[in-house]
Amino acid sequence: MRRRLIAAATLAAAAVACAHPAAADLAQPTIVSPNPVDFTPHVLDGTVWSMAIVGDAVVVGGAFTKVTDSTRKHTFARKNIFAFGLNDGAVRGFAPQVDGAVYALSPGADGTVYAGGAFKTVNGSAQRGITRLTMGGQRVSAFTAKINWGDVRTLNARGSRLYAAGTFSAINGVNRAGLARLSAATGAVDTGFDARLTAPGLTRTRVEHFDISPDGRKLVAVGALLKASGYDRTQIAMFDVGGPSAQLTSWYTDAYKPQCMKGFDTYLRQVKFSPDGSYFVVAATGRASSPDRLCDSAARFEAGGSGRHNPTWVQRTGGDSLYAVAVTGAAVYLGGHQRYFDNPYGSDAKGPGPGAVSRPGIGAVNPSTGRALSWNPTRSRGVGVRVFVAHPRGLLVGSDTDQLGREYHGRVGMFPLG
Repeated sequence: MRRRLIAAATLAAAAVACAHPAAADLAQPTIVSPNPVDFTPHVLDGTVWSMAIVGDAVVVGGAFTKVTDSTRKHTFARKNIFAFGLNDGAVRGFAPQVDGAVYALSPGADGTVYAGGAFKTVNGSAQRGITRLTMGGQRVSAFTAKINWGDVRTLNARGSRLYAAGTFSAINGVNRAGLARLSAATGAVDTGFDARLTAPGLTRTRVEHFDISPDGRKLVAVGALLKASGYDRTQIAMFDVGGPSAQLTSWYTDAYKPQCMKGFDTYLRQVKFSPDGSYFVVAATGRASSPDRLCDSAARFEAGGSGRHNPTWVQRTGGDSLYAVAVTGAAVYLGGHQRYFDNPYGSDAKGPGPGAVSRPGIGAVNPSTGRALSWNPTRSRGVGVRVFVAHPRGLLVGSDTDQLGREYHGRVGMFPLG
């Protein structure tokens, strides 16, 4: 109880946050505490895939049906999306009806939130894959975007523009393979913006995730892609998006050309820029641990310069997947179902290699070296962490399990600063 009161007092003393942008992570002066706050609610089933901060509320998306308050005394029916108070964890009345998983969220203007996923209807109205909602749970009818099939996996609202990525091949009847830019107000496709992503020989082109640099000029996309604007770009591509079009930059890497386990059309899962935009970190799966490949790893790349780039450092788990990354300046947080960090010579079959350190499900590494930091709260591994959100009060975590920091936290948790 004392810990809960101290955490609550610390958070209440912080300035009220504005909507947290989906682009890049917020700079933090220190590493967060390994002891989660006690007041966050619990999701009782399924998986939390996405989070976004809108005013003083945390919007949570995923595939689930039930939520409780922090005491587990009150249960709320919430299908695939809900919201709670950032300061007190109270479950809000926000309860829009979406008939499929919510994989992506991004705060919008005027206290709204964009949601993307595998749904087909919103509050009974047909609107496939993407919608805009008020914090009262109403669908913004003026926003009419809809995908043709598949899903939306990442959203990022930047002023008058909304970037969307996923497995779709068209939005509003306009062909766009996996990545598009829309009007944030109406959802109309920006017809001058086309990344021209293709994946010859693969089942489909898809963007697993993207991030935008803090200055709004660079976009890095990762996923099942082999070409961009006609040029070779294996699993990762960088664009200059500061102007009216998607201009492919000369930045590229061949680091993700080697194959991991057969059947992975892409093994890249998430990418995040540093708060100053000078570098980004990629989290990967692959099920083929090796000291000379980037399967089951996190890798830092410098964002500046032109031509071919190699990773500045690589953090290898030794055969376990990483799905989520946050870059705060003080640390790079990584989440998945990993057992170890600093484990290039380990494997599922052989166990940990020389120098490996235990970091079950969640951990942090040094931004400069990529080596494991001492921060080790632990979590029950499950499939893995799916989302981090860094904010002025700490670090939000969403996953598919219910143990975080050696305490019960149903699929949602927050590590405080200070």
